Amino acid sequence: MSPLSPCRTLTGVRALILEPSSAGLAEMLERRRVTGLDRLDEVWDGVLHMVPAPSVAHADIAQQLAVILDAPARRAGLLPTMHEFNLGESERDFRVPDGGLHRGRPGGAWVSTAALVVEIVSQDDESWDKLPFYADHRVDELLIVDPSERGVHWLQLVDSDYRPVGRGGLIDLGTADLVERIDWPVGTSS
Repeated sequence: MSPLSPCRTLTGVRALILEPSSAGLAEMLERRRVTGLDRLDEVWDGVLHMVPAPSVAHADIAQQLAVILDAPARRAGLLPTMHEFNLGESERDFRVPDGGLHRGRPGGAWVSTAALVVEIVSQDDESWDKLPFYADHRVDELLIVDPSERGVHWLQLVDSDYRPVGRGGLIDLGTADLVERIDWPVGTSS
């Protein structure tokens, strides 16, 4: 069996298919589309990143964040969308955060920016690698929730870089408050 045989399981390996017409690729992508497995896929400057579905622990934390962030967001005049959405301007370059807060009701398939974006870290995910993209799209603040460390990183855009802050500037909530209010699932590696 070849080291890259489809029968062998490769853990922790990323794949880049250089030839889009590779045998079976179109069928696999269509199968992902039909079954809904592609809803979290992203395209980074023309390169498809196939993202697996999150764990139940990930979904649990996302639901809790939806409840926790709702009231402070609405008091601040922001619309919470604690569900995935396409942040970007076209199918050639976009990211799919786990949620966000918006200055108004976004419409259509593509959202060009957000006031705040939420990323829940999953094993081997690319949450931290998305920061330059979010900065380019003028996302004011980021919440990166890491279940494996039971921690929250609140970042604020300063010039063109994100800096850690203890309290958000958009809503009346801080990292310590948020960490305390999350009921971290047992074995919280999502």
